[in-house]
Amino acid sequence: MDEYQLIKGIQQGDRKAFQVLVETYQRMVVNTCMGIVHNKVDAEDLAQDVFLEVFRTAENFRGDSKVSTWVYRIATNRSLNLIRKNKRKRFFQSIEETFSGGKNRGSEISDRRGDQPDQNITDQERSDLLHHAIDQLPEKQRIAFTLNKYEELPYQQIAEIMEISLASVESLIHRAKKNLQKQLYNCYKKRCV
Repeated sequence: MDEYQLIKGIQQGDRKAFQVLVETYQRMVVNTCMGIVHNKVDAEDLAQDVFLEVFRTAENFRGDSKVSTWVYRIATNRSLNLIRKNKRKRFFQSIEETFSGGKNRGSEISDRRGDQPDQNITDQERSDLLHHAIDQLPEKQRIAFTLNKYEELPYQQIAEIMEISLASVESLIHRAKKNLQKQLYNCYKKRCV
């Protein structure tokens, strides 16, 4: 059963078609969400939300793109919405701490590494630093970079998912790499690695 038959089945209420779609794309959706939110539990929760949205909105799928592109787009948007929601939540928590006299903790990385610059860095700390650097990228650069490097999607498919030109994808990924190099080099110079 190809992806268009799956979506037609879902549009007609066929639960077996929906199950096949979930089995086909579940790993891809979880990995996409994980690449953006960097948290396995959140990524798995988001994947459930993505498939619920696919089921609820299947009748709106027009076939202008591949089903996989549509599912990637939903996964990316859901992940970004969670990040935005968490940023707002952290913002209001920091305001609350300010007015309640709470200590401002600053960045986790600098607190964890600040007083021991010569300590060997673990793989987990490297991963944390990289994820932190990726999180600092502008949103479109972060999405394009994540879809290319974590999901290994070709530029053309990323262009379809993000609804931008191929040249824009190439530019976003190039700028993302440059920004990451700069951030990680600055971190290296400051001995946080």
